[in-house]
Amino acid sequence: MKVITGKVRFSYANVWDPKSINGGDPKYSVSLIIPKADKATLNKVKEAIESAKKEGISKLGGSIPDNLKMPLRDGDVDRVEEEAYKDSYFINANSNTKPGIVDKNVQTITDKSEFYSGCYGRASITFYAYNVDGNKGIACGLENLQKLEDGEPLGGHSRAEDDFEAAGDSFLD
Repeated sequence: MKVITGKVRFSYANVWDPKSINGGDPKYSVSLIIPKADKATLNKVKEAIESAKKEGISKLGGSIPDNLKMPLRDGDVDRVEEEAYKDSYFINANSNTKPGIVDKNVQTITDKSEFYSGCYGRASITFYAYNVDGNKGIACGLENLQKLEDGEPLGGHSRAEDDFEAAGDSFLD
């Protein structure tokens, strides 16, 4: 079941080049920070997770275990040290294939500096059950991303466009 989120903040955005996490296969990934006040998105996500549980029951061994790993996590519990996650839930979405990335006018973004950890937008995501080496859970697949607006970059790195003004002729003399 595909979900199109409301406005979220993107973090840990590895959407231009795949990255290996914990020694696994390289994947494209992003953390979607969803405000707790966005009940519409949260309800769609919870419904999709329930659907993925039912559809994946055979993959989960015929029943839903009590210790099933879930993709929707509470930022106030699991990311206490990161201010961007306050009053929010988050989902880590990933894919083996590169996501499509568009702007608010649905024009393809190719400039890597335009989409970064800290900007805001929407995501199309899917949910599915997995059972790998006894680890059972519901995962979030990353489909596509839409940037809606700029935000304060996350990860301690500022954008060059924010640090400098255009240099006038007098500056170059």
